[in-house]
Amino acid sequence: MSSYRVLVTDNLSPKGVEIFRNTPGIETVVDNEISAEGLAESLKDFDALVVRSRTKLTADLIEKADRLKVVGRAGTGLDNIDIEAATKRGIAVMNTPGGNTVTTAEHALSLLFSLTRNVPQASASMKAGKWEKKKFQGRELFHKTLGVLGLGQIGSVVADRAKGLKMDVIAYDPYLTAELAHKKGVEAVTIDELLARADYITVHVPLNKSTHHLLNADAFSKMKDGVMLVHCARGGIIDEQALLEALKSGKVAGAALDVFETEPPGESPLLALDNVICTPHLGASTAEAQENVAVAVAEQIADYLTKGLIRNAVNVPSVSKESLALLRPYIRLCERMGSLYTQMSPGPVEEVRVEYSGNLADHESRPLTVALLKGLLAPMREEETVNYVNAPLIAEDQGIRVTEGTTKRDVTFTNKVTIYLRSGSREDCLVGAVFGKEGPPRLVRMNQYFGEAILEGNMLIMENLDKPGIVGAIGVLLGENKINIAGFHLGRDEQGGKAVAFINVDAPVPKEVLEKASKLPNILSVKYITLG
Repeated sequence: MSSYRVLVTDNLSPKGVEIFRNTPGIETVVDNEISAEGLAESLKDFDALVVRSRTKLTADLIEKADRLKVVGRAGTGLDNIDIEAATKRGIAVMNTPGGNTVTTAEHALSLLFSLTRNVPQASASMKAGKWEKKKFQGRELFHKTLGVLGLGQIGSVVADRAKGLKMDVIAYDPYLTAELAHKKGVEAVTIDELLARADYITVHVPLNKSTHHLLNADAFSKMKDGVMLVHCARGGIIDEQALLEALKSGKVAGAALDVFETEPPGESPLLALDNVICTPHLGASTAEAQENVAVAVAEQIADYLTKGLIRNAVNVPSVSKESLALLRPYIRLCERMGSLYTQMSPGPVEEVRVEYSGNLADHESRPLTVALLKGLLAPMREEETVNYVNAPLIAEDQGIRVTEGTTKRDVTFTNKVTIYLRSGSREDCLVGAVFGKEGPPRLVRMNQYFGEAILEGNMLIMENLDKPGIVGAIGVLLGENKINIAGFHLGRDEQGGKAVAFINVDAPVPKEVLEKASKLPNILSVKYITLG
């Protein structure tokens, strides 16, 4: 039997270590105090590495880890692991999504109760020798309206528990269909309606370019006077300066914060307010959650090393090494086509039909479809919770119908992927291809537009009337803002009709530049997206 060595460099529940030590063929070393220098020296002798948040696995360390096969994170966040560098070296990166879902949801609810009944303030007052019964009069949650901002795994648990408290639960999620809302027993609303109706708002969206400062001064102005806010998602979703002003004015009666834009937050003025309660990012900090993720990561890594089974890998689909070598560029193509659509789509996807043409028809298509679903779903959620294993289950939970087929009939491309996506009465078609064995993923058709666009990095997608001067105008605008164009691909339906431009750029495009672009003559829409 082969012998594998596992290095644990962060504090892992003993039950996880026990699983490793009870698995034949695995030798385990635990060093919770190892330095970056020590890790660089040690990694070359280990097949697997288990971390939590303390250990930083950088590209430099990965470059020296010739023997390393798999890295496991006991938790969901992967900010401390260079996934791209690991992928290039063929190292699987696994996390444990779902292990702290209930824990984080319960923490949000505990903050909801504490905020409503002034529990921390009253406790501090009593410990100071005071008896201020009238000062800390609270509210009832019964029949109050709870607005759940983001109805993913954690938001769904919060909504379910709140219904047990007899709260009226409304939810906004851009990918929430009426059918799924009914299934979860909540009322689906627009974000503006949620802001206007909610007595309490609890935040459970991922942090990305579209949700950064989602709750800003404009959003606070739309809220009920005296609303209360609970935030256990990610720092940066709330504009903390705008929240400070809303709390001082009384627009927001109280806020309970578990996360901050900068952690630790230092001398944040929010912490000085009496109507703010806070905790140091404790959402996932329970003994049960830490044990759950430790057991999960240990079982996943042990199975990977001894049986070749892949579970909860964020960068490797479940496919044989032989097939992976051939399918890898198409896996990447499918994932990016899915991500492209979600970042462009105005509403939730209800149905996905995918067809694989050419030589792809001779191979197992499931890994490609799973990659498509991963790309489609990841921008909707905390990205680290969507992987090649759970993407189909999440799609099913979201009520997305998925069908796939193959055909050998195609004379244009050796291999081609065609995706049809339905959202309400709207249906879109994307067609992608890869030129060469390891060429970049390319979009060759979007609805009525034919052309060729490389699906990489930062992109602007601009739809416009087919009029002279538009290419020059957008070029001048980007140039004035020091944004270099890396690629420019055009397509149109007919001369003088509508056209689309796919513009690859070397840097992120600020919101103010997007706004200026959308106001240029003959521009119909401009969207900024990011791809791997």
